[in-house]
Amino acid sequence: MMNLIFANDKPINILAFDIETIPDVKGIRILNELDDGISDNDVVAWAQQKKRSETGNDFMPLYLHQVVAISCCFRWDDKIYVKSIGNLQDSEKTILQTFFNIFEKYQVQLVSWNGGGFDLPVLQHRALIHGVIARNYWDMGEFDTQLKWNNYINRYHMKHCDLMDVLAAYQAKAYAPLDKMAKLCGFPGKLGMDGSQVWQVYQQGGIEEIRNYCETDAMNTYLLFLRFQLMRGLIVEEEYLNEIQNLKNYLKSESSEHFLEFLNHFSD
Repeated sequence: MMNLIFANDKPINILAFDIETIPDVKGIRILNELDDGISDNDVVAWAQQKKRSETGNDFMPLYLHQVVAISCCFRWDDKIYVKSIGNLQDSEKTILQTFFNIFEKYQVQLVSWNGGGFDLPVLQHRALIHGVIARNYWDMGEFDTQLKWNNYINRYHMKHCDLMDVLAAYQAKAYAPLDKMAKLCGFPGKLGMDGSQVWQVYQQGGIEEIRNYCETDAMNTYLLFLRFQLMRGLIVEEEYLNEIQNLKNYLKSESSEHFLEFLNHFSD
């Protein structure tokens, strides 16, 4: 069994994750006092145009990103799982609470790509809006003194490893895209769609497609974390290769179309 990181002589569970979001139509209506008779599509189009006129781009403020998918690549003991949180019909609040409940049950090494700059701020804002409880996630030494410095909020410690931020030495000018770094390392990279298409796909009822896409990003993130641990000397090459093979074996056993497509895009 691979031991990437230890706490009290026990290997910590790894959770590499990614999220997908759409514009928060309800929030935009509230903040701009828009009539309920205006369609959701027109509300978003109006908000994006307003944002472009103010800033030159139509990227919504993080607190106006409604979470529609949180996907995870779990390394639990000697097993690997890839799944999205909750069910297709679950509300945003349910998805968020289910995600944060993980931290109540397990010690987790959290891994992301730009999680400190996007994913976690979005999750934190949305959790506050919905009244989600996340005691252990927010513990910065109040309940466990060992977490005073190394906690999920601290940028410069590894309980949450934002790989994009760490590899760039915390310099925004050095940030690299997940897709390009994954492909350069021989991993599949993004498949089928990208974040800019999520709102359109969501309007067409494609929440399952969005979750599948999100799961491939979580796997890319996990694979890059394995390469990072190899670079750090925390695992040796044999362990690294075994872990990649374990993920491939899992993908074969699941037989989901997007898993098999991901598997077929590995570089030999």
